[in-house]
Amino acid sequence: MGKVVASASMSLDGFVAHDNNDPGRLFDWYEAGDVEVVTASEPASFHLTPASAGYWREWVGQIGCLVVGRLLFDITDGWSGEHPLGVPFVVLTHEAPTDWAHARTGNAHFVTDGIEAAVARAQEIAGDRTVALAAGTIAGQALAAGLVDEVAVDLVPVVLGTGHRYFADVDPAAVRLGDPTAIIPSTRVTHMVFPVEK
Repeated sequence: MGKVVASASMSLDGFVAHDNNDPGRLFDWYEAGDVEVVTASEPASFHLTPASAGYWREWVGQIGCLVVGRLLFDITDGWSGEHPLGVPFVVLTHEAPTDWAHARTGNAHFVTDGIEAAVARAQEIAGDRTVALAAGTIAGQALAAGLVDEVAVDLVPVVLGTGHRYFADVDPAAVRLGDPTAIIPSTRVTHMVFPVEK
């Protein structure tokens, strides 16, 4: 069974999006360089710096499944059934959609009975590969449940002031991270990975 890793681009003050779900300039680093990195869906590619491209390719190469919440699923329309990472995804929701136009792709899996069940389903799909968790409510619930092995942060030099936090609704005492295992500075972003102390 692979690791469970929470990952997201985050502002200096700990947010992953504005209150209206707009990420603002948090993804500017996706177009900060000359190295083309092709994705599985639209937009078809990013243009990263060599440092970010190396980090991105290593990270994406480990992922076997992604866990997201219903809000992100709805905002993106489930990426039309094809996540940019090119991996299947599990959606934690109170009620699975019955008329989603892209259900036929088979990439989306809906779980209605809690974060533990969602992560377990993702681990079944991922096998020995990493399960990635979207930040926000999903990361907060998984961290509080003791399910997260690592926290990856793409730290972006912007301040949002308010919005959706990286870990939503989590007791700060539950967040115990070790020394970083990776710190990769790049243009418009610093990539960092922290082990979770359990």
